[in-house]
Amino acid sequence: MGSASIIKQVALSTIENEYNAISRLKDYIDSEFVLAAEKILSCKGRIVVTGIGKSAIICSKIVATFNSTGTPAVFMHAADAIHGDLGIVQNNDIVICISNSGSSPEIKVLTPMLKSLGAMLIAMVGNTSSYLARQSDIVINTTVENEASPGNPAPTCSTTAQLVMGDALAMAVLSSRGFTAEDFARYHPGGSLGKQLYLKAENLYPGNERPSVTPDATIPAAIVEISSKRLGATAVVDKGKVVGIITDGDLRRMLEKGTDVNKVKAGDIMSKGPKTIGGKTLAVDALQIMRQNNITQLLVVDNGEYKGVVHLHDIINEGII
Repeated sequence: MGSASIIKQVALSTIENEYNAISRLKDYIDSEFVLAAEKILSCKGRIVVTGIGKSAIICSKIVATFNSTGTPAVFMHAADAIHGDLGIVQNNDIVICISNSGSSPEIKVLTPMLKSLGAMLIAMVGNTSSYLARQSDIVINTTVENEASPGNPAPTCSTTAQLVMGDALAMAVLSSRGFTAEDFARYHPGGSLGKQLYLKAENLYPGNERPSVTPDATIPAAIVEISSKRLGATAVVDKGKVVGIITDGDLRRMLEKGTDVNKVKAGDIMSKGPKTIGGKTLAVDALQIMRQNNITQLLVVDNGEYKGVVHLHDIINEGII
């Protein structure tokens, strides 16, 4: 068998074994799991997630998931905990200890110390008869039959099971809390989804120039205004109200027709009734309007007052597209 065949075979076997390990987790969503979620929901402190080795890496991910979905959480490495970091834990916290064997030396030292602090202890463990499981208030089962390679004890299926069960717990808590997309945006203001849910036109146009000409402005004056303000367009404003827009495309079409620029005014070539948005319009909605109308600029108008311009590039620069 060639090396390529062996590589594919091992990869497929790994995926199959991990898939089977995850599938078994459905049998472990029991009353203990529900109780753990309920205790986390009612927790007055934080969720402290601890473990050692590869499980510690999974702990960090679970902590990140909890924090990003509105459940305050902190990671405490089990080895560091028994050398001074145990002060992280307060008596109104809940500690989730993640371990496949549930009997590593660090876990055996840490467990009674956690109990003495009065914090609730939830074990996420692959051996429900282990020392950790026996000492915990609640046990979440993550038992796997074997690792991805039966002859290799390196954590694979076990850590995947921990990761998935951690996600299941976080999502159960999230759903029970009524966590919404708007809440998610609050915790992810720098992310694309977060910006889609909160970024508005009023956050974009102040950074731009405010190009404007009157209907009787000359075409050269309109060209200068469009060029100097670098937005590819100018609003046409008459007595304080927006009556039209001139884009660089309008100028090109005019020149292609051979129009004498000295015989026409801005009002003669402007597009009447331009698309406008209010300052409170979400940037993602502004993007949709641009796409629907095949345009790259929108004038911002509030209470009849011309405020500025939002350009497609403003939205692209925010990473919304």
